Amino acid sequence: MINLDIKNATETLNILRSKRDYTAPFEIVGEYRLIDNGERPEATVILRAQGREMHEADTGVGPVDALAKVLKKSLKPIFPVISRVKLVDFKSQIFDAKTGTAAKVEVEIIFSDGRDVWRVMAFSENINKASFLALIDGFEYAILNSG
Repeated sequence: MINLDIKNATETLNILRSKRDYTAPFEIVGEYRLIDNGERPEATVILRAQGREMHEADTGVGPVDALAKVLKKSLKPIFPVISRVKLVDFKSQIFDAKTGTAAKVEVEIIFSDGRDVWRVMAFSENINKASFLALIDGFEYAILNSG
């Protein structure tokens, strides 16, 4: 049965990350790459986990889908729980509308693994970057919550 109490994963991760001895279960090496010609966006990422480095690419129906798919593709072989993680809701909101297209964006994503539900939030001037950061947090929380 699904627990409908939505956990604030961003807060939990911020507390964990503030501790000196915290080590994330995975890290992004360098920057992600996103090619979006309007048809089938392609995302590429290099990720390191448990001493292994994965360089993966995948496509999606939109940039967020491509980013989510490439992260899942990289993480699933090491963290099988990721195969159960689904994006349930996605919202974005701009701050300081006076700056127009350069406005900071907050992205909120709600995830579920079929048992728990959690929310993450990330900020950036770039909606794709904010989405990527939120996806990373959502998957990191899933891994930490599975053990």
